[in-house]
Amino acid sequence: MRGVNAHSHSAAAAAPPAMPSLRGRLAVPAGVLAAVVGAFAYVGTVDPNQPGHYPVCPLYRLTGLYCPGCGGLRSAHAFVHGDFLAALQDNAAGVVAYLAFAVVWTVWVVRAVRGRSARIELRPVQMWSLGALVLVFTVVRNLPFGGWLHP
Repeated sequence: MRGVNAHSHSAAAAAPPAMPSLRGRLAVPAGVLAAVVGAFAYVGTVDPNQPGHYPVCPLYRLTGLYCPGCGGLRSAHAFVHGDFLAALQDNAAGVVAYLAFAVVWTVWVVRAVRGRSARIELRPVQMWSLGALVLVFTVVRNLPFGGWLHP
């Protein structure tokens, strides 16, 4: 390799990659937000309380048990229409998830604007805790005293 010495070759390899533009850094969060807004707009328009618009939960149909997502479409519909109490009654875990998404998405955008990584790494104890909360929610909503969690 003519005209290239070891020093110039290693300096080029050590150069940091160029940072994408602000538009490039915000493209993925904007796309995710557009998909979520589109889904909420559809559920807000097509009422899940009217039969025939959405399929019945297969777990509920086969067993009569409520899964953690049962009532999620009705909850999203109520949330879109500003009826937050009905949204909580239809699926309290869903409302918590909507709010958690809003917080995580906002942190993602702020970090993207600042040029930082938006990687969220949950430790095993956090993953197991989240799974345990979903399991407890599912079990309690199917017990007689958990009727207030039924959709």
